[in-house]
Amino acid sequence: MIGDARSRNAAGRGGLFSNLLALANALATFFESRAALFTMESKRALVQLILVVVGLLAGALFFALGYLFLIGTIVVAIAHSAHVSWERVAIFAALAHFVLAVACAFFAATRLRKNPFPETAAELKKDREWLRNLDGASRPRR
Repeated sequence: MIGDARSRNAAGRGGLFSNLLALANALATFFESRAALFTMESKRALVQLILVVVGLLAGALFFALGYLFLIGTIVVAIAHSAHVSWERVAIFAALAHFVLAVACAFFAATRLRKNPFPETAAELKKDREWLRNLDGASRPRR
């Protein structure tokens, strides 16, 4: 009976070594096909990422140019309606932008000084203190 079951089992004909070899071959084929699929998809993803970055950069460029044209138009309109030279209005606009830039930089600097993870820092401090106390208690006394 046992001999009959073994002869009918196709996997049992080759023995353990050839079964392990077949398993290794199947695994290699499996991983090779997954790697090829990953390679194809990563190339597509790279192209998609490049297109997104180019689109964002182009959008930022057009936004900046639109902003510059808008400021230029406002400067000329104010200068024309106030009957002053456009240079004075442009200098005032530039100074206003510099003041706003300094205010934004100051705001960002104050945000960077704050600890973003106060609870985590407190827990790590407790852990360090616990380790110091543990280390002191475990040393042999002389």
